[in-house]
Amino acid sequence: NHAAKMRFMFGGKVSVPLVMRTVRSEMRRRSTFKLSVPQFRTLGFVHRHAGASLSEVAEHIGLTLPSMSRLIDGLVERKLMLRGGHVDDRRRITLELRARGRALLESAREAAQASLAVRLSELSEADRATIVQAMRKLHPLFGAAGL
Repeated sequence: NHAAKMRFMFGGKVSVPLVMRTVRSEMRRRSTFKLSVPQFRTLGFVHRHAGASLSEVAEHIGLTLPSMSRLIDGLVERKLMLRGGHVDDRRRITLELRARGRALLESAREAAQASLAVRLSELSEADRATIVQAMRKLHPLFGAAGL
């Protein structure tokens, strides 16, 4: 069975949740960002997909439309995001990051990357090279999904 093969290949452990838990912990520790992980992911998605609709963002993040709307309301109130109308369809709402939202997203990303770099620096050069090689192989498989 495929799941059993994957558990065998990864030594019975799935590391992605552990890495995400570390990123979430780092974001909570650095309360200057005051971003939840869903807010961070929303900013990232809208940054990559300027003009995205509320439905598109909700589907990507995994929230209901009312929950996503409340999350977006908070980001708009904090002047991190703009909510606008679609040129061709007045019923459709489009979302874009404001300069402040882009700056906060970049700062949060840099902090998370710095934290992970410190953790990874504890590994040997050979182990880090193995991880980089594996990530290069995984990126084409998962990169298009915007994970």
